[in-house]
Amino acid sequence: MNIVIATLFPDMCETVLNESIIGRARRANHIQISCKNIRDYTENKHRRVDDKPYGGGRGMVMQAQPVYSCYLSACEEQKPYVIYMSPKGTKLTEEKVKELSEKEYIFIICGHYEGVDQRVIDKIVDEEISIGDYVVTGGELPALILTDAVARLIDGVLPDEEAFINESHWDGYLEHPQYTHPEFWDDRRVPEVLLSGHHKNIEAWKKENSIKIT
Repeated sequence: MNIVIATLFPDMCETVLNESIIGRARRANHIQISCKNIRDYTENKHRRVDDKPYGGGRGMVMQAQPVYSCYLSACEEQKPYVIYMSPKGTKLTEEKVKELSEKEYIFIICGHYEGVDQRVIDKIVDEEISIGDYVVTGGELPALILTDAVARLIDGVLPDEEAFINESHWDGYLEHPQYTHPEFWDDRRVPEVLLSGHHKNIEAWKKENSIKIT
């Protein structure tokens, strides 16, 4: 899979993407993730990417041209599936993540300020996605959340399928509580069934608690 993030803040994104599981997966070439700086595709000497909105209103709007030119640069070999991170979009779920993990090539647009000129959204965007019913300062954090959620389902990113099929939301349930050493902490003990070695009882406990939490 190839994921391209179009952003005004590529260094911010790279800082996250170079760490932990996703960073290791990138270095091992299990997944291709890159960031394109939208400012690199402006047609003015000041590298300006925004302007005042028609009709008035507070704030600035990202111009269509730099976003579109950035998109075209990503289409040289193959047309990507284009996602715009937006509070107006479809809410991100595990089912949506599974669907997107089947795509070969995804191009994610990170909006900023008051958003992106609607004309370029209408022209190139296949889907708008939201991470929840709230607003953040830009599309970078939502894009990173989407990228992380999709990337972990790609072959080689996690050790095996069990690493994600037993996680929260995979089958509609939330995950059961987890415990580790020591057996006693702060006068609290690990549930006895988890110490029993009786695999059938342990699995029954996990399922019962998963249903209860859900």
